[in-house]
Amino acid sequence: MENRPLAGIKVVDLTQIYQGPYAAFLMAMAGAEVIKVEPIGGERLRGHGGDRTPMSFAILNSNKKSVTLDLKQDKGKALLCDLIKQSDVLLENYAPGAMDRLGVGWDVLKTINPMLVYGSGTGYGLSGPDRDILAMDHTIQAASGIMSTTGDADQPPSRAGGAPCDIMGGIHMYAGVLSALFARQQSGKGTRVEVSMLESMYFTLCTELTSYHLHGKLSERNSARSPGGSCPYGRYQCKDGYIAMLSVRETHWANILDVIRRADLKGDPAYGSVRQRLKIEDEINEMIESWTRTQSRDDAYMAFRQAKVPVAPVRDVGEVTRDAHLHERGMLHDMVHEIMGELVLPSSPIRYSDYDDVPLNFFPEVGAHNDEVYGGWLGLKNDELTELRSSQVI
Repeated sequence: MENRPLAGIKVVDLTQIYQGPYAAFLMAMAGAEVIKVEPIGGERLRGHGGDRTPMSFAILNSNKKSVTLDLKQDKGKALLCDLIKQSDVLLENYAPGAMDRLGVGWDVLKTINPMLVYGSGTGYGLSGPDRDILAMDHTIQAASGIMSTTGDADQPPSRAGGAPCDIMGGIHMYAGVLSALFARQQSGKGTRVEVSMLESMYFTLCTELTSYHLHGKLSERNSARSPGGSCPYGRYQCKDGYIAMLSVRETHWANILDVIRRADLKGDPAYGSVRQRLKIEDEINEMIESWTRTQSRDDAYMAFRQAKVPVAPVRDVGEVTRDAHLHERGMLHDMVHEIMGELVLPSSPIRYSDYDDVPLNFFPEVGAHNDEVYGGWLGLKNDELTELRSSQVI
């Protein structure tokens, strides 16, 4: 047995796009054997494949195996059921009811394998009046309240960068499935794990909800600061970029004053507490920025960092992929794919002190493991595989 947390766990991965594939990726990077079941043309996110494979697909599907399967054919459904008999986990993030309409939903699969943990990721959940609304990261940002808090008051609400709703949904799916696997050790029973993207986002608004509870009204959108009440708190322009910085302790404020050469303000009651500083927040931000504008971004960052002030340079995506810290820790890897060329691929952000690391492997080509899985797992002979291919079941 491999010395990895999920060694021996078999996962059938029916997920697509971002949310479900991230949960499956985390399981693969913890040592599970993840079989990505794709339509014969491949998952939609693959696009046209080859050197046009999107980086997003490459990132989210490392360390998986790929088989193809047409679930609209009876033979395809039968093959899936055969895989489920030998599996611990099934993951899917189809629209509510889609798996049931195919005839391979939870009610069917739990009778085939009562120990199955069935992970279902949706936008709004499997119940409730909104369950059938089409859900994408963009629309869930709007529905969850994230969009209403992003941007500035004099501009329309803005989407947050990245795909936070998809990824938060995937994180919660992973956590829920692991909890169910742990519970199965005691009960011997599987269960369906249901995760809603909308519900996964609620806790990200803890600060805004706190402000709303305290003041009975919504804070104005402000892209430079938090409604949490710290001051200073913002992004500050430098000669060649920006830094993000905040003060959550009085020692931070004192150190900021030292860095910007305004130690004369120490002890001044007008600046003596967060409450007082909030009254003159614009003045304080201008005072800080009058210094940062004379500095390069990296010099300003290092000055505040050395003074033990919470600070970071505002970096672009390219800079992040080259981050020496992330590469040294083994989070990011420079790799060369035979078709796509040079890539920077991430490992799992989860580490285990007493288990072996899982080496990072490239995403599989469509159906690359058909023979291994259908032949190895299910014992199908070559002529049976040939017949399944000719009838386009696989």
